[in-house]
Amino acid sequence: MKELSNLKKPEGAKKRPKRIGRGPGSGHGKTSTKGHKGQRARSGGYVPPYFEGGQMPLYRRLPKRGFKNPFRLSIACVNVGQLNRFENGAVVDVAALEAAGLVRGRPDGVKCLGHGDLEKQLTVRLTAFSASAKSKIEGRNGKAEVIGG
Repeated sequence: MKELSNLKKPEGAKKRPKRIGRGPGSGHGKTSTKGHKGQRARSGGYVPPYFEGGQMPLYRRLPKRGFKNPFRLSIACVNVGQLNRFENGAVVDVAALEAAGLVRGRPDGVKCLGHGDLEKQLTVRLTAFSASAKSKIEGRNGKAEVIGG
């Protein structure tokens, strides 16, 4: 009777491990399934997959391209027209822009650009301003304050 306490695997389900190098009676003696001589028959004699037999490898045949500047700063841009979603007289900083979904990720700074029209009086505190953005914000009696990046 089959019960959970005495279950057995079906016949032929469990294969015995291939024991190589254990004499001629095992069927895997002598060369131990490695064939006759050659690099792969030796100890430690395997080569990495990118090895091309001594031919100039692909990673050396292709030219080097590009450069990644480790000191590059990522500056997010926000246009003046996008600032209309804030309340009149509000203080707009990086945290407020992130909460409004205008800035994503972790930029090193935020710059305000002058595209669009501003209809509200705001105090904007960002890393940088274009000349047109600064004039549009101050034209509405707002303040454009530069903060450290």
